[in-house]
Amino acid sequence: MRSTWAAPPLCAWCRRDNMNHFRETPIKTEALSITVLACCALLLGGCAWLPAAGPTASGVLDQARSGDTDRYLVVPADDAVLETLLRQPAPGFQSLFGGGAAPPQPTIAVGDSILVSLWEAGGNTLFGPPPAAAAGLSATGAQQVTIPEQVVLQDGAISVPFAGRIPVVGRSYAEAQDLIRKSLVGKATDPQIILGVTRSAYQAVTVTGEAVAGSRVALSPLGERILDVIALAGGIKSPTYQTWVRLTRDGATGMVPFRTLVENPKDNIYVWPGDTLTVTARPRHFQAFGATGQNENFAFDDQDVTLSQALANSAGLTDERADPDGVFLLRFEPRALAALLAHRALAPETEMVPVVYRFDFRNMKSYFLAQRFAMKDGDILYVANAQSNALRKFFQLFGTLTAPVVTGAAVNNSVH
Repeated sequence: MRSTWAAPPLCAWCRRDNMNHFRETPIKTEALSITVLACCALLLGGCAWLPAAGPTASGVLDQARSGDTDRYLVVPADDAVLETLLRQPAPGFQSLFGGGAAPPQPTIAVGDSILVSLWEAGGNTLFGPPPAAAAGLSATGAQQVTIPEQVVLQDGAISVPFAGRIPVVGRSYAEAQDLIRKSLVGKATDPQIILGVTRSAYQAVTVTGEAVAGSRVALSPLGERILDVIALAGGIKSPTYQTWVRLTRDGATGMVPFRTLVENPKDNIYVWPGDTLTVTARPRHFQAFGATGQNENFAFDDQDVTLSQALANSAGLTDERADPDGVFLLRFEPRALAALLAHRALAPETEMVPVVYRFDFRNMKSYFLAQRFAMKDGDILYVANAQSNALRKFFQLFGTLTAPVVTGAAVNNSVH
């Protein structure tokens, strides 16, 4: 005879506990559903606050204008843009200082040290030796005397015996010589004058800066150019691609890379008396941000750095994050150049306009453009995140937020 097993009857306490379990289970499931839906609504409605290195490519374009005002100019990089940039002349001393003409012939200034030598003809002379000493000299012999060196004082004159105070400031050496000679006519016998400036307080250039041995370089009547003066001061101490030269003249100042003076002889202009040359070492840098392998400040390690080299230095575009259509280069450009790039006139509020050059590296042509696109000191390289990167972050964050709820529901179900 087959026996059958039947579950034992539940006591009142067990029956009550079992009913509570079935009543609580829907509540836990409902809590999980509400939590999931809330997370979805919150994340899908607020993706803007998801962690990001910066705006997406569309965000860069959308933020370019505020109402009717350009916040910055977005310029898609192509061959025409590159040629426009390459045609722009680099600022140099020739344009900044009116062509760099040779300085005028030197003149005497206050503070110059003057030495005057005088010759007379014949034996009975004003400046010659006394008669007893001159007894053995020929009547036709010339007598020479040198007046002790003297400094040109604030009155602009020097003293010449038997001629008095001779005004020499502002005169050329030849003019001063002739003026002294005329002042002695009728007093000395056929006087002839040679005037020399042994030390000039004005015909000199000051050379200073940490990249050169500072000195005050005297100028010759021939005239010296900037590189001549720097060489006379001992030459530069830093690499040429890190060295800058600032010229200050009559309150105007210009600054160019040292290499400009070497590569463009027209910018190696003549220095003028009173000029100041400041030679400094200033390493150039660019910054990389966004979806690149490295976000940091990079120094130029050569005279020229192109965009392709800059991307390589920053470890390129990251595969899982970068938008190849969202590679941007940010810099300030002169307003005239920005107007050429925009093909329209720009408001004259400022001389420097923020410009954002956009590169599309899905197009192989952009790689060739990047090889010729020169970086400048202070440029910012920014690579935007791809739109799919936000979706990936959403699911990662979604899983992080819902994991505790799912785990708690599973443990609760397993307990009961």
